Amino acid sequence: MPKESNESSNEEEKRVDTKRSENSTAQADASEDLLQKRIQSPHRQTPPSSPSKLVSVEDLMETAKGVTNMALAHEIVVNGGFQIKPAEPAEGSLEKRVKEIMHKAFWHHLETQLNEDPPVYEHAITLVGEIKETLLSFLMPYQGRLKGQIEEALDLSLIQQQAENEALNISNVAQFIINTMGALCAPCRDEDICKLRDITDIVPLFRSIFEVLDKMKIDMANFAVRSLRPHLLQHSVEYERNKFQEFLNKQPNALEFTQKWLQESADSVLRGAEDGATSSPSSSSQLLMNIHNQAYLRLLHWEPGVESFPETMLMDRGRFLEMQLELERLALVASVLLIVYNSAGEAITGLPGLVDALKNTVKILLADMHTPSFKADETFAAIGEKLCLELGECLTRHGFSPFHPDRQNALKGQIAAVKSQDNPIRKLVDSRIQTYLLGFLEPGPNRSPPAVPGGLVPVGKELEEIGIRLSHLVNFNKLVYSPFYQKLLQDLVQAGGSTATLAAVKEIED
Repeated sequence: MPKESNESSNEEEKRVDTKRSENSTAQADASEDLLQKRIQSPHRQTPPSSPSKLVSVEDLMETAKGVTNMALAHEIVVNGGFQIKPAEPAEGSLEKRVKEIMHKAFWHHLETQLNEDPPVYEHAITLVGEIKETLLSFLMPYQGRLKGQIEEALDLSLIQQQAENEALNISNVAQFIINTMGALCAPCRDEDICKLRDITDIVPLFRSIFEVLDKMKIDMANFAVRSLRPHLLQHSVEYERNKFQEFLNKQPNALEFTQKWLQESADSVLRGAEDGATSSPSSSSQLLMNIHNQAYLRLLHWEPGVESFPETMLMDRGRFLEMQLELERLALVASVLLIVYNSAGEAITGLPGLVDALKNTVKILLADMHTPSFKADETFAAIGEKLCLELGECLTRHGFSPFHPDRQNALKGQIAAVKSQDNPIRKLVDSRIQTYLLGFLEPGPNRSPPAVPGGLVPVGKELEEIGIRLSHLVNFNKLVYSPFYQKLLQDLVQAGGSTATLAAVKEIED
């Protein structure tokens, strides 16, 4: 069936990209689960100043729904590659087995009816009705002509009369359905439509039609998400803030972990200022900004099983964890390369391609460092052996004397020591990474990325990408939750949340 002319200008808008995005739906689900646990947990410790509040089941359900909507809207806004994906039960699971058994019985029943003499079309007509409703749901408001064609060709009362009079040609009905699907589907489904045309048996044909319709539903949902994103970008801050306020109204103590997170950051910043590790802020506003930015950096060193994530950051917890794992790997890579270049000296400085070759070797060997099967001793021993071998080959190739065995052993020992978090070189690299990332959180319009500190140049590109991602998340989070943060930070200063904090702010203001 040819496509309508007034559809052509809009067809491109419906062409969707169904490439897989990085665990995007899982992010929203995880955020919802964590917030629901906060709502439902019977063991929460309520501060004496805020008496417990009885909440009805209806309020809990309404709050959970609001959290789900907020998490989904947040995911669409912050994740430009967000895609809705079909939910598939795990391979070998009971759910998958039950689903397969039910589907087999379902289609067997249809085949049994169609094989009777005369054929019984009761089940088939029900399926046609479902297909009709699905096709109509795909239509845009301007596609009135196509809607009329579907209503006419898939008139269930007429099809029922034809079946009763043994005049129904179910194959013709199926072909109209396929042609209509071809007119409505995205270009990525054209191959699926072609395969449908090659199926002659009715039962396998209807089964395949439903499979393709399920894919088209996902395509249309993702098209709707893409269309909705610009609107959400304009109103996302206000929407998320209002939704969180609704949640806070029902759970007055829902900022308990956020307050603790800011308090610990404040104590850490002030201890650093007292010890001379950091410069003293020039104003109370500068102090509060330093506390807030350092709090965000603390999320990149979070211990999931030990500390509770701040409520205001729950929806981005997965993204912070992902950055944390990347930073841990990059810190080790930078530490190893720093050791190698300090040990080898000027002989390898400036040799083309060497730093990239060594970097790739270390990254490959550390690829599984966050898996249960990772063995640090064996891995770092392998890194030492491999790098010494590559260095020896490179030095020989460029006319230098190869590494002496004693120097090789010393280098291997230094590399093996990096696996300890207390290693001085690793701590130095971690400190420089934190300083570098902090530069991305400094305020100012059109700020350029900060300069890469010494020793981090080999991983500078990766660190800059993480810094940009971090700044986007932090800036959006500040926009949404700034009223809540402002009150909490002021309470820290004014309500004696920390004597050290209060004294520091008074000293600055005086």
